[in-house]
This record gives sequence, structure tokens and C-alpha cells, in this order.
Amino acid sequence: MSRRAATLSAASVLVLLLAVIGSFMRVPYVALMPGPTSNTLGTNDKGQPLIRIEGRKTYPDQGHLNFTTVTYRGGPGGRIDLFTALRGWLDGDTAIVPEETIFPKNESPKQVDQENTRAMQDSQQNAEAAALHQLGIPLTTRVVVDGVQKGRPADGILRPGDEITALDGAKVTSVSQVTGAMAKRKIGDTVTLDYRRGGTEQKAKVTTVADPSGKRAVVGIVLSDQYKFPFKIDISIGDIGGPSAGLMFSLAIYDKLTPGPLTQGKFIAGTGTITPEGHVGPIGGIQQKMIAARKAGATVFLTPKDNCTDAVAARPDGLRLVRADTLNGTIQAINALNTGNGHIPACK
Repeated sequence: MSRRAATLSAASVLVLLLAVIGSFMRVPYVALMPGPTSNTLGTNDKGQPLIRIEGRKTYPDQGHLNFTTVTYRGGPGGRIDLFTALRGWLDGDTAIVPEETIFPKNESPKQVDQENTRAMQDSQQNAEAAALHQLGIPLTTRVVVDGVQKGRPADGILRPGDEITALDGAKVTSVSQVTGAMAKRKIGDTVTLDYRRGGTEQKAKVTTVADPSGKRAVVGIVLSDQYKFPFKIDISIGDIGGPSAGLMFSLAIYDKLTPGPLTQGKFIAGTGTITPEGHVGPIGGIQQKMIAARKAGATVFLTPKDNCTDAVAARPDGLRLVRADTLNGTIQAINALNTGNGHIPACK
């Protein structure tokens, strides 16, 4: 055998050996890839309207207001192999990120899924509130128990989902009212909580204990403000988590509640969290979401301001980036796109 042939043979064996090792060697990274994109003005995978409004007049819409998602491979219990990670690093559509970016070390995959589900639920409520605020429709809030801390006085008495209606006889409609009242209580005081569970009014007397700092009186419940809407808004998107569809939900709700199609038939996609006041926040996976949007046919992508730098660097051909700071500003930008008049904020 010639030296050249021997060298090629040895190299082939080495490559094969590395391939075998790479296919078995699991690495603590996650591959992020473009996920499904859905039209908030359309139907879900069951053929039902993705957003359904009852009890309020709605108007015909057209075009697309697509929310975008990211899928992933890897994670605890199902780590990707070294070759998959290497291919991902070479693939422009895929991002390889450290495992703890998606799965914090102190949380299980189940806990992460639960947090993503809750984040999606919160984003839907925020989107509904933002749209109604934009339209000037009055809203009221209620105080709901999000969690009960084990071993604390409320453990075994209150449950997640209970609505707190009064504290020591004084009605409460916001978390700030509850925390303000509790700030006046001393450690060891007994407080009376009126709450609603499954439509039934109940009372509970709970003795306060010290918080971890030893300075504040607490009963061991985590509360959140939830809105009472004057009519029913139902968002059905299936098994998708996270808060990043908030902006697109709020735009779709606004569109359905106002005369004339907001998009004028355009294919608009986007992403961004939303607050009840209509402020748009940044998200993760902007590159993969833009790729998914463009492949689906979008020509305009609504981009949170804080994601603009990364978005500009990875923008697919044929996709116009419109900066989204607030719900009101985004609606004005879409109207300007339709008419050709007015300011259209761009990512730079």
C-alpha cells in the first residue's frame, strides 16, 4: 500500500470513528429552529376561529396578522448529540444555545412547560386588555391567587384560582390594595379574607407570619391582577407556550372590533410581548421567527424595538422590518403602510 493510500485509509477510519463518537456524545445545548406561524385572523388546527368574540359587534377582516414561534430540540432527558450541534452551528436557520438558556438549572422541564403555559395565558389576557384600552372600553380588575406557599398559614385553606374579594371587610380589586393593607398588619395578626371559589363566597381567618426578611407580615399567597372583560374573548391556539404572541393577539382583537380590515389584505407577521397598557416588549428567537414568517409568505414583520439590532443583522430577503414600540404606534404604522402616508418606524 502506498503512503498516500495508507494516509487516506487512516483518515477515513478517523472520520468514521469521530462520526460514531459524535452520534453518541450528548451535549448540553439546545437547537432553536423556525416554528409554526399562525394567522390570528384565521382558524386553528380544528377549523375554529383562532380568536372568537361574543357579546360585542365584530367586523369582517382580511389578510394576515401572523404570530410566530420557535421550536427546539434537546434539553434535559433528551440532549442533542455533538453532530446535531455542529450541523446547527453551520445552518443559518438554526441557533445552538446553552441548555440553561431554555431550561434553568434549578427548574425541571415540567416546571418550564408550566411557566410557558402560564406566560401564554398571561399574554392573552394582556393582549385583550391592551386592545380594549386602545378602543377606550372600560375594564375592571380582580385579585386572583396564583400560588400558595407550602407550610405557610394559607396552605390548605386557599387554592390557586381563588378570587380575593375583601380583606378584613374592605373590598379589594387590585393586588396593590391587598399589599397596601397587609403592610399595615403586624406579624401575628389575624386577617379575614373573603374569597370566591367556583362561584361560592367564602371566608377564611389566617394568622400572619414573618416573611423571609423577618420584617413583613404575610400569609403565604402569591397574587395577580386579572381583568374582568365586558364581553367574551376566546383565543384558541393549542399547545403553544410563552408570552411573545401578545402584540399579534392585541392587533387581531382590535381589528375584529373596528370597521374595515386593518391589514388591507397584506401579509403581516410579527412578535412581541404586550402589557395591558399597550407597551411592546422584546422576545427571544427573533432570527428563527423572521425565517418562519418569510417562508409563510409575510412581507412585513413587526419587531420589538429591543430586538431591532439582531433582526436587522439576520433579516431575510423580501421582509420589511417595522419597529413596534406600542400597540397604538403599531396600528398607526400599519395604517401608514396601507395609505403610503405617515411615519413608518423602521429597525436600524
